[in-house]
This record gives sequence, structure tokens and C-alpha cells, in this order.
Amino acid sequence: MVFLLGGPFRHPDVILDANPLLTLSVVLVAGVGFGTLAKRFHLPAVTGQILVGILIGPAVIGVFRGETIHDLEPVIDFALGLMAVDVGSHLALRRLGNAKRRLALLLAFEAALTPALVFAGVFLLSGGMSWYMSNLLAAIAISTAPATILAIVKETRSKGVFVKTLVAAVALNNLVCILAFELAHTVARVSVVGGSEGFASILMVPLKQLVLSALLACGTGLALVAATRRIVRPDRLTAVSIIAILLTIGLAQHLEISVLLSCLFLGVLLANVTPDKEEIGHEVFENFEYAIYAVFFTVAGMELQFRYLIPAGVVALAMFLGRFVGKVAAASIAMKVAGATDRIRKHLGVALIPQAGLAVGLMLLVTEDPAFAANAAVRAERDTFLAVVLTVVLFNELIGPILTRRALVRSGDFGKDRARLIDFLHEEHIVCGLQAEHKEQAIEQLVDHLIRTHDQPIERDAFLEAVLERERMASTCLGDGLAMPHAELEEGEAIVGVMGISRHGLDFDAPDGHPVHCMVLLATPSSQRAHHLEVLAAFARAIGHTRNIRQQLYQADSSAHAYELLHADEESEDFNYFLEEDE
Repeated sequence: MVFLLGGPFRHPDVILDANPLLTLSVVLVAGVGFGTLAKRFHLPAVTGQILVGILIGPAVIGVFRGETIHDLEPVIDFALGLMAVDVGSHLALRRLGNAKRRLALLLAFEAALTPALVFAGVFLLSGGMSWYMSNLLAAIAISTAPATILAIVKETRSKGVFVKTLVAAVALNNLVCILAFELAHTVARVSVVGGSEGFASILMVPLKQLVLSALLACGTGLALVAATRRIVRPDRLTAVSIIAILLTIGLAQHLEISVLLSCLFLGVLLANVTPDKEEIGHEVFENFEYAIYAVFFTVAGMELQFRYLIPAGVVALAMFLGRFVGKVAAASIAMKVAGATDRIRKHLGVALIPQAGLAVGLMLLVTEDPAFAANAAVRAERDTFLAVVLTVVLFNELIGPILTRRALVRSGDFGKDRARLIDFLHEEHIVCGLQAEHKEQAIEQLVDHLIRTHDQPIERDAFLEAVLERERMASTCLGDGLAMPHAELEEGEAIVGVMGISRHGLDFDAPDGHPVHCMVLLATPSSQRAHHLEVLAAFARAIGHTRNIRQQLYQADSSAHAYELLHADEESEDFNYFLEEDE
């Protein structure tokens, strides 16, 4: 990463020749301090860290020499790679089953609408910027800052369907952004230097990046899985994980492959191959995440300079507005078509506004490309391109985190990453439109769904027979349309379960004569019997005494809607309470 220096307010008598460790400590103190201060004003810590970076960077004070800041490059590269692994880990196919439709539609609309609006605005209002440079700006506009989104989600302890959709969307749009940029970059180089490359050869450039990044991630990821198969000591798991991530970043840089794509694929592989091994990969840095984010965003702020605001002018404004409108409109249209809940549809677009690391990295690929220094006219256009991207990044990183935090609050996911009584029921564990001719068939369907959506050593036939045997002893239909079949597990540390919902109701000869609209299948380890009884009592209380929840839950038209009902504070606080508050 290159740091752009030369601010007009540099003070030569401030710390200039600090060694790398002293530089890192000053940056960390500034980032943590201003991040804490920002939170006191109900702003994201990221905003405070970017602002202090601008303050101590070349734009204002200029605390360090360029060479001194340059020494932090390995730390910043590692932070960016680590964040990409973290984002990729949210693309676990098992968890995203219910979200495939809305993610596919969002990706399609965002990849089409956002760059189209940016290209039209920039090309028409620039008064001279070439179509291929406008195309490069349009490709960069697709990206959302994964580091910013993750930092705000973790800082606010947000959790739910909205967060799952947001983080997965960020991972996918960064992947598409890199591919679109590689294609636009190749077209621009051909346009500048000339050549006879056909469309097929141009298309091979992004495909090559995609394939090589995936192969590199598979190599290091599978090596990590194999190396940790027999390792149980936490210190050795941490060491092997660090080696795998550093190796992925280092090899990607050496082979001139996208570091972000490679680390993204590494996270995806670990999430799907070893979903039960949370002690490897990015998770080993859990206690250091805040410090890593503080350094990353403070240094990112040090890169931003006000001297680019004036020359960027109308073009930057056109890109900013086109990107903003494109993100919001694409998310709103896609979520409406996908049938997502109002909370997701209304707030997802503004949550996607932050833009930083990837945009700056892609920008540098253009500004450092010798092809764009061929003559004075091309160099002038390249400098305008640089000014536009940096100006838009400045706006998006100052305004975006505030909008993302606000979206998390209004989505209802804010502060939900705390243990709750029925935390085991996620969106992917809920089935709407349950149909069965008899109770045994319904139970069998739920058992299959339980095994399909959980990584648990459950022997299917034995567990099914245990549930049916328990049902033969006494009906688990609790009345008012609720049934809770269950059985005990010999292994495990936590309750797992799934829910099936039928709008029309299933005639299972319940003791009260009412049709069953909701079936909750529970698999409980012997050590969780007390928790099991609490869950049974909570559902019975909610369904039996809260008519509003019962009616809405039984009529839920999607798994996301049912999940929101079960986890919304205003709807479910009486029965799905936070365990830490209960304690």
C-alpha cells in the first residue's frame, strides 16, 4: 500500500524519525483513544479512528515521515488479509440456504445498477474524462469496505438476519468488484497502449485472478486443516493459523494475485470445510481485533488528503451520488423482489455505503501502471482519477460508518450478539410451509432438516426413533397450535433445534383438538436438561399467553420473518430474554 504525502500543514519539528514500533504504538494509542471518544458521542469507533488519522497524517499535522509510515505496510497488509478471511467466513453455505435468493438478486442489481449510474454521471458531467476511465470508476463503485462493516457489526454486538445478509453481501460484492475491475483495467490498458486483444483474451484476465486465488486459498486452507487435525493445544493452533494467513497473503503478493480474493476464499473454505473448528483461522485473533482495526483505520485516515477535494470537483460528486443512489435503489428493489422483510429492505442499502481499503488498493493498480503514464494527456487523466477516488473514499468513510450504525439500530439487530434463551434457532433452522399427512412424517422431515443444517454427530435413525418413542409415551402437543417433539443427545454441549410452521395447520389429534401450526424439534444434551425445561416453558408461555406473537408466527411467510418475531425485543423480550441479564 502506498501512502500519499505532501500535506500543506506538515510540521517538521514533530515526531519524524520514529522507529516502526514507536510509530505503531503512537498510531495505536491515537486510534484506540479517538475510537473510544467517538463512541461516547454515539458515533462508530471507525469514524473517530479515521478522523484522528487525518489529523496526524499529512493532510493536517504530518507527524511522521513518509518512510516511517511506509514501515507499517506489512501490518496494514496483514490486517486487510485478516479482515478478508473474516468476511469470507460468513459465506458458510449451510447458514446461507434461506438467503440465497435475496443475495443473488442483490448482487445482480448492485452489479448492474450502481456502476451504470456512476458511469453515466461521471462520463456526462466530467467534461472530458474518457469512457474507459469512467468505466474504471464505475467498477470501483461496486465495492463496500468489508473491514468497516465488520468493525461496526462487532463493536455494536449486532446479530440477526440483517447482519447475515449484510456481511454476506459485502463479501460477494467485493468479489464481483475485483472481477469487474480486472476486466475494466484490461480494457483501459488496451485502449491506452493499443493492441489486438480480442474479447476472449480480455475476459481471461479476471477469470485467471479468480481461479488462481481460489487455488491458492484451497492449498493453504487444506494444509491448515490437515495440520490442525491432530493438534488440540490452543497455542499451536494459533501458530499454525498465523502461518496459514501470512502464507496466503505473502504468496498472493509474490505471485501478483489478488490478496483480498485469496483471503476471502480462504475464509469461505474454512467456514465450509471445518465449520465446527472455530479455534483456527481468523478466530485466533479475537482478543486483538479491536487493536488491529484501530491501526488499520487510523492509517487509512492518514492516507486521505484534502488537497484532492478541489481538483476532483464535479466528477467526485457525480460518483458519490451515483454510487449512493445505486446502492440504496439496488438493495430496495432486490429485497422487495426477494420478499425480504421491511427491516432489511429499508435499511440494507445505506448500510453498504462505507468504502475504503479495496477501492484505494484498486486505485493504486491504475496509478502505478506504467501504461497510464504514456503521455501528458493520459497522465493528467490518471491524476484526476486518483483525486476522484480519494475524495469519494473520504466522503464514504466519514459518512458511511454513521449510516451503517444507524441501519443496524433500525434493523433491530443492534446489540443482539448476546446469549438468549432460544439463540439456537437461526433463520436457516426455520421451515415455513411445513406439510405432512401425519405427525410421524412431520417429525421425520424436521429431523432431516436438523441434521442438514447442523454440524452435529447425530445418528439419524437412532435419534428419529428416540423422538418417536418419546411421542408414543405422551404427546408433545402443548396446545394452541404448538408441538415440541424432542429427544436427548448422548454427546454435545448445547441445545440444537429446528422449527416448522404451517399456516393452515396440521391435524395431529392434539389434546385440545386444535390443529398444529408450529413444531419445534429439540435435541438436548444430558447436561442441558435445565435449559431444555426453560425453553419448553418459554414457548408454552409465549404461545399460550401472547396472542399477538402466536398469530404473527403462525402466519409468517418466510423464515426471516419468523426469526425476526422470535428475536425482536419489543415482541419477544418476555420469553426470549438475554441470559446474562437473567443471571
